[in-house]
Amino acid sequence: MTPPDAPKAEASATAAGPRPAVLSCADANAKPQMDTLRKRADFLKAARARRQGTSSFLLQGRKRGEGETASGIRVGYTCSKKVGNAVFRNHAKRRLREAARLVIPEMGREGWDYVLIGKKADTRARPFDLLLKDLKYAMRKVHGDTR
Repeated sequence: MTPPDAPKAEASATAAGPRPAVLSCADANAKPQMDTLRKRADFLKAARARRQGTSSFLLQGRKRGEGETASGIRVGYTCSKKVGNAVFRNHAKRRLREAARLVIPEMGREGWDYVLIGKKADTRARPFDLLLKDLKYAMRKVHGDTR
């Protein structure tokens, strides 16, 4: 029920239905979609593949095989109890998720899995711009780029 002094334009906008919280991108040159790794087997496969350590985290990356049907880029995040209690681990993973959201769609490759592993105090304490720089460096190294 709308209040009696509500403007009429807003009342008609809500009658059309709720607006989506996320804008969809139907652009032909859109960045690849990122999915999240959830199965332990996928994390173990990535652990046996390429890896690159930085001062703030460890990046593992692997190209999926022909038999694996999943498309796009998949990313997993993990922090051991060495990072700290649940609050510290979640804070470190939130920082890693945000860095991955900004870097991996532009530097990641279709058909690859990436796992970001937080380090004890460095993932939480490192300035965010340096965390992004570390992720770009690690992505280049995992893919074998010499730039």
